[in-house]
Amino acid sequence: MSIEQRLQELEDRIAIRELIDQYTYTADTRDAEGQMAIFTGDANFEVYMDEKVPTPTQVVTGRKNLRPVFDDLNQYLSTMHFNGQSTLKLDGDKATGVTYCRAYHLKIMDGAQKLMIAGIRYYDTMVRQDGVWLFSERKLKVCWIENR
Repeated sequence: MSIEQRLQELEDRIAIRELIDQYTYTADTRDAEGQMAIFTGDANFEVYMDEKVPTPTQVVTGRKNLRPVFDDLNQYLSTMHFNGQSTLKLDGDKATGVTYCRAYHLKIMDGAQKLMIAGIRYYDTMVRQDGVWLFSERKLKVCWIENR
């Protein structure tokens, strides 16, 4: 592998990690437009409320159809997502990976704080379009939920 190829791979890995982190930042700041913008036009987004069940709880196809998914976070007073380790496989203008995340969701119900914490794994396919990395597929799989 040439120095240029190694440099390109490093740049791609950094750009993809920034994409992964941008997803959680836009979620926590309730920037649905920004969150939608990091997906391809024909993106596939799947939610599995139990990672052990092979059938998704929700499937959304197309960037323009993602708004209700992201707007759903508005039910919470606050959220905070922490991305952990990621694995990544690069193949030219395509990449696949798995990212671990812990998501905190705070509500006030009947005057009391209710905190839901979820352990999540994201199974992603990313593509480079016009020099920019975007999600073409994101599978959100909930590993566990704790309510406090």
